Amino acid sequence: MDLFTTDLFTKGILPFLLVFVLIFAILQRSKLFGGGKSQIDALVSLAISLILIGMPTPRDIIVNMVPWLAVALVILFVILVIYGFSGKVEKDKGLELPTWFNKTVLAAAILFVIILVLTVTDAWTSISTWASDSSIFGNVLIIVVIAGALWFALRKESKDN
Repeated sequence: MDLFTTDLFTKGILPFLLVFVLIFAILQRSKLFGGGKSQIDALVSLAISLILIGMPTPRDIIVNMVPWLAVALVILFVILVIYGFSGKVEKDKGLELPTWFNKTVLAAAILFVIILVLTVTDAWTSISTWASDSSIFGNVLIIVVIAGALWFALRKESKDN
């Protein structure tokens, strides 16, 4: 039996390691339990990771989301490489990205993660069914477009754009 084709590896070990490392890194960086408390951070990370492995629904959401997040990161990497050919590169700071680019990437990433979570959890189908059957969706869309236009027209210009 090959280790890489078993559910133990793809639905057990990899999600456990991913969640453990991410939570441990966040706890170490935030110093939530105080500085130098890596044992407590490790125990909390271990407990959360083991709980995740024991619950099939959240584990399956993570297992289904991670490949799409990897695809998104590769796409972002390619965009940054292409931008790097024309962007401003400083000797000590590396590639300097303009504020509009950072804000656009952040907005696209947030939108991507929201849609990805809705799709993986099958909430997207119920939302799209509600949107196609309801006249409220058109009204909400018009309000959002008008609010966006008003925000764009009334915002103050910043000096770094």
